[in-house]
Amino acid sequence: MTTGIRVTVWNEGLHEKELPQCREIYPNGMGRVIGAYLEKQPGIASVHCSELSDPDQGLSDDILEHTDVMTWWGHKAHDQVTDENARRVQKRVQQGMGLIAMHSGHMSKPFMLLMGTACNLKWREYGEHGEKERLWVVDPAHPIADGLPEYIELPNTEMYGEPFGIPRPDQLVFISWFQGGEVFRSGCCWHREAGKVFYFRPGHETFPIYHDELVLKVIYNAVKWAAPTRLAGGYTQGNVEPLEEMD
Repeated sequence: MTTGIRVTVWNEGLHEKELPQCREIYPNGMGRVIGAYLEKQPGIASVHCSELSDPDQGLSDDILEHTDVMTWWGHKAHDQVTDENARRVQKRVQQGMGLIAMHSGHMSKPFMLLMGTACNLKWREYGEHGEKERLWVVDPAHPIADGLPEYIELPNTEMYGEPFGIPRPDQLVFISWFQGGEVFRSGCCWHREAGKVFYFRPGHETFPIYHDELVLKVIYNAVKWAAPTRLAGGYTQGNVEPLEEMD
């Protein structure tokens, strides 16, 4: 039986190749920055980094079968992820795999399948410097908020605003306030059959969001929260012995 959480960090991987500003911040890709942080954290058994350009789009049966939690960052190529791969990710979540959709991952095919809605929102980017954001912790008792201060402040970011076309979250961990006055549900939790889903808003590609220690701590906390409960032999679902007949 595997001990520790097996994480796959899925990253579209296009902006780092095409945008000099993004490449300067993340020369090896956003996913590898996140992966390098997670590898050092207690309770993480393994971290695999996948990109859209990998064989099977980094979503092969072998990768999915050996993933307890997947983080997902996508933006400009949502449509390039095949419908088949999206459905396979959806199925794995329903079977117990955790999914953490980050920033523009709200429009990714797997996330939209799991939400069953269009997931639309408002957005604004104030030039090259963006604007200030405060992510307020509104559920300090939630495991994803463990060890965090009252709020996380990001000096340069892209605004996402309400209305956000998602189902009502099972738990809401963060609400963002932006310099322009908008607010946004930035940390949302759902349960989908045996699996858990977390949406975490920060992550615009031209700002060093994933170099922020508190942002990375949220991702790590979310990985721990979303990890499946395992019994000997695999996931809880499908591995429970039938009850004995009652007299």
